[in-house]
Amino acid sequence: MENALIIGASGGIGAALATALERSGARVTRLSRRADGLKVTDEASVAAHLGALDPGFDLVLCATGGLQIGTHGPEKALSQITAPAMAAQFALNCIGPALVLKHVPRLLPRDRPARFAALSARVGSIGDNRLGGWTSYRAAKAALNQVIRCAAVELGRTHPGAACVALHPGTVATDLTRKYLGRHPSVAPEEAAERLIAVLAGLTPEDSGGFFDQHGAPVPF
Repeated sequence: MENALIIGASGGIGAALATALERSGARVTRLSRRADGLKVTDEASVAAHLGALDPGFDLVLCATGGLQIGTHGPEKALSQITAPAMAAQFALNCIGPALVLKHVPRLLPRDRPARFAALSARVGSIGDNRLGGWTSYRAAKAALNQVIRCAAVELGRTHPGAACVALHPGTVATDLTRKYLGRHPSVAPEEAAERLIAVLAGLTPEDSGGFFDQHGAPVPF
């Protein structure tokens, strides 16, 4: 991957991905809200920032998202659901990447392999949900997975060498997740980034529309 665009490059995983790609020799364009004012939930902002870029990215990776938004953490029970908290989860974790995908196709080459990936989460898997809870976050990530699936079908018609996928980075120790880790084993952002880059390198157009974990194994929808 010689030319990469990382959206959400100021976050723990996004920054680690950008740095790892640069160390491998890739040219990396970093975009984030903190450094550049990119607001993925605002289409005008997405259109302006992506519209200012020249086409030809071998990889576009959307590393935005959040488990806790403002004061709203993940719910432990249905009784804790609120409309504002659920709407915020969908805005950041589904609508944001969907707006990025709307404006990404012109940046991807049509005559060679290309990758688009968005960070999802295993808890967004409907088939793998045996614990319940975290309803808004789970639902938003499940919706993101469907967006990826739809986008893969459409991109396949115009970009035959493209792979459009959702990725589960594993449980990553960042400032945003540390209070929810509990006794779950976690990995540093740098380790997660190396694993995801390896997965991306092995993708083919036949994988487009899929949902994969940090080891390249398919995750059920």
